[in-house]
Parts: sequence; C-alpha cells; structure tokens
Amino acid sequence: MIILSLHTGYHDGTAALFDGYNLLAAVQLERLTRKKGDGGGIPEPAMDEVLAIANLTRKDVDVVVLSRASFPARYFKAGTLKQAEYAFHKIIGHEKLKDMCSQMQQRGQSEPAMLFREEMFRADFGFKEGVQIAYSNHHMAHALSALFYTDWDDALLYTADGCGDNVHYSHRILKDGKLECLFGGENMTLQPRRVDSLGLAYGFTTQALGYRMNRHEGKLTGLAAFGEPSQAEALGAHFNVDAKGVVWSDFDSDDAMRKAIARMAKGAEPADMAASIQKVLEDTILASVRKILENHPVRRIGLAGGVFANVRLNRLLCEETDTDEIFVFPGMGDEGITVGGALQYMLERDGLEAWLTHRRRLSTVYLGRDYSGDVDADMVSGGGVTKLDGDPVEVAAGLIADGKAGAIYQGRMEFGPRALGARSILANPADAAINASLNARLQRTEFMPFAPYVLEEDAAEVFEITDANRYAAGFMTITTAVKEEWRDRIPAVVHVDGTARPQIIRRKDNPLYADILTAFKAKTGLPVLINTSFNAHEEPIINTPDECRKALVDDRVDFVVTGGGVYVRIEA
Repeated sequence: MIILSLHTGYHDGTAALFDGYNLLAAVQLERLTRKKGDGGGIPEPAMDEVLAIANLTRKDVDVVVLSRASFPARYFKAGTLKQAEYAFHKIIGHEKLKDMCSQMQQRGQSEPAMLFREEMFRADFGFKEGVQIAYSNHHMAHALSALFYTDWDDALLYTADGCGDNVHYSHRILKDGKLECLFGGENMTLQPRRVDSLGLAYGFTTQALGYRMNRHEGKLTGLAAFGEPSQAEALGAHFNVDAKGVVWSDFDSDDAMRKAIARMAKGAEPADMAASIQKVLEDTILASVRKILENHPVRRIGLAGGVFANVRLNRLLCEETDTDEIFVFPGMGDEGITVGGALQYMLERDGLEAWLTHRRRLSTVYLGRDYSGDVDADMVSGGGVTKLDGDPVEVAAGLIADGKAGAIYQGRMEFGPRALGARSILANPADAAINASLNARLQRTEFMPFAPYVLEEDAAEVFEITDANRYAAGFMTITTAVKEEWRDRIPAVVHVDGTARPQIIRRKDNPLYADILTAFKAKTGLPVLINTSFNAHEEPIINTPDECRKALVDDRVDFVVTGGGVYVRIEA
C-alpha cells in the first residue's frame, strides 16, 4: 500500500512516502523552492519529488495523510470563501489559506472529513478515484515518529513545540503493550488553547534579541553558553510544573508573554538573556519529565517536536533522568509530522500490537533524491570547475589536512535540519580559526562551533558516549562532553562549555564519508572531522548538482568531493 503523507503548515511544508511500513522518501519543500522553511498550503513540489524518487505517480497512491494545518480556503465546505472570491484570489496569485484545526474549533467539529472537500482535493491533484484521505494529529504524529524507530518495550514519549493542533506538549507512556496518552491528546484540539508554550517563549526571546523566530533559535542555544542566566528567576517564575508533570504558566495571553520577555531582554546582555531562556527551558522540561517518570516509571525516553532541536536540553534529559536510552527523531520539527502521520494511519488501521512488530531502528535519514549518476557530468559541463587527478578519498583527505574546506556531495539528500554526510562541508577540527573563516565565507553568524563526525569505533575515545546517548548521537541530536585530553587537539568542534554535538557514523551507511575520515586520521592522527551543512547564510541545504557547482564557483568551499572525483574552482 502506497501512503503519501503531507504537512501543509505555514512553515516546513514536507512530503513523505511509504510503501507499507517502509519509508521510501521524505523531502522538505524548502530544498526544492530554495526558500528557507517554506510552507503554507499543499507542498505540491515535495509531493511530486517523493513520488518521482520512488518511480511512482499520483495515480499509484492508495492513501493520502494530511496534517490539519493550512489549506486553500476552497477546500473547506460552507462557511468559507465564496467561489467568486476564491477565483479572484487565485487570479491575483494570493490564494487565501485557512487553518483546518482553527476551522474545527470555530465550528465545534471534531471530524475533519465533515469540513474538507475531499472529492475536490482528489480531482485537483489527480489522485485516483476513491483514494483514501486520512488526517493526522500533530503531537500524536510527533510521538509516533519517536517510538517507531526504536525497539523499546517501555518508554515515555514527550513532545513539545510552539504549537500544533492547539497543543504545546504531549505525554504518552508505552508499557505492558499499551500506549496511553497522559496529556495533550485529541480531546484538547477543540478546547481553548493554553498559554504555556516554552517553545513559543524561546521563539519570543529569539525575536527580542533581534533574530528571526522559527528560524534562529539554534543561535540562542549556542549563545547561552557565553552568558549568565540573570533573568532566569524572573522568567521562570511565570512557569511551573504540576503533580502530573504538566507545564503551566501565569501569562494570560501570548502577547503578554511576548511583552514580558521583550522587557527582560532590554535589561540584559544578549548572552545573559539567551542563558536565561535556556535555563528556564531546561529546568521546566526536566522537572516535567522527572514528575512523569516518578508517576509512570519507564526506562527510555523518546522526544520529538521543535523544542527538541535543542541539543543542550536533550543532553540534560539524558544525563539527569537515569534513562537507559534516549532517542530524538531526526526530523524533530514539523517536517517529521509527515513520517509520524503515516505511522498514525497504520497504527489506527492495524492496531498497536501489530504496529509494534514492524518497528525498526534508523540507520540513516538519506531520503531525498540521489543525483550520484549526474553530479560528475554536471560539475564539468556547467563550467567554472575542473577535476583533480587521483583517488577522491586521498585527495580530499589531503586537502583537508592542508587546511582546505571542502564539501561532500554523495548519494541521497538528508531529511531533517541536519547535514549528515550527503550534503556536508568537511574541514580540519584542529584549526581553531576555521569557525570564523568558514562562517565568513558562508555569511553565517553562529555562536556554537561546528559539529564533529567520528567513526563508531573511535567515538568513545574522544567523547563521553554511553548506551543512553549513542543512538541519538548518530543523528547529531544531542551534545556530549569532549574528553579533557582531546579538547585542545580539536578546538574547532569544542564549545566553551567543553561539549560537542557529534555524529557517530558507520562505514556501511556512507562509505565515501567514512573513508575520507579514515584517510584524514591516517595523515593527522585525528579521528574527527568537522561536518557543517553545505549551504550559505539563510539558504536551505544544497540539493541539486547545479547548486553544488555554483557554491564551489562562488567560493563557498575550496573543493567538492563526489564518488567520482574531487573538483576545484578554475581561477580567473
């Protein structure tokens, strides 16, 4: 059965494609439109991309799963735009969007199918007659993405984000073959929205410090290590955790929260304000998780939702809860709703007992298009670059050892916010100045150092790797301490607090990526290389060969390595 799952949110539009329980492809709209965080409406280019990757068409789809987010208003039944008004908006190119969850709330309707014009949707997008339309619950989808890719028999599934389907948090417990929703379930969708979102508070702080909300929160996570949490007591006083582990706040509106945070930010140094919101986030979520585990003892924790893009928070939850293992779904933001939405459909179809038997651990998230057959020809035919002689692995490793920064372009593009070796920039971690010089070339402003990648067999030598954090570290979703004896040897990847955000890799998952590291280690004695995303400031990660070639021509990197060779810019 072919299942196409779409997230139609105002940001992070995404499509994912399953054949039964097998995830075939997942692509974020931004990678195709080149607009960071692109969304709003139906992500048609991403839909067609995942189908093309699998050599399928829209007529092959058996089920379409939709998130309950933004859709053109014409797809809602009576009470929306008149057809003449819709036609006008379409002609002028600004089609009015409406939020499905908001429509459900306004009309007191718990069944999306009673509001949505499914036949029109099928016809407009060329799906076969009778294709099933299903709808996902935002936080249920997040939670299932953090559970399906494990083999756990018990777990706390904790989700948190700015808001999704009228909910900010959800808590679920898997135990004794049952999955119980403790908080944040479907019953809250039609209730008045609470004002307690730490994800929103973090976003307001990002905004107050002059950065872009829903995009630059990661900058604050890095900046926080340089400051003192001078405003944490005042801000934290607005949040509390009850006996069930539910987060509450005393703000009466989102605007009141935003204004209070803005006032605090005006009276603090930026690093101190960043440290303050980071501490409030950590203290509150940790207290919530601890209380839930006290009431419902389980040994593992699965995390998803945009809040858990915060790698410092994830480390704290791992180390301060005595968990056996933690896992953060690599597409933890709203892009992951597509994966979780399809999993929700199959859970409701098959039942929990059968669903659990299909679970498997993730090895990679290389889920985009594979341009390996085209990239080498495109690099040369596009002009401006030339191919170097020699074995690509040895040449690339030698250039990096000599201080050059190069990009690897290999295989299928990554899914989620992190570059993980398919579209990555590689550099020497021994060069303490590389963060400043490379960020300048890429026009980035970052406060966190670049991330390292390391082979599985070397990871515990350099980083504090345990059974609890190893799986999460495979996807760069958690920080760990760098062992003292390594901090001065690889300064480019060590933060001021002595931590790093490693990616642990296995050769079988990406041989070229691994072999370059092995060759670099043979030349330098260092078992670590820098991995940062192959993109310039405010751009999505590189997708196509032409984008790759242009980045090289524009001097974003010194070279590009593919499976077929190493390419450098032709100097004028």
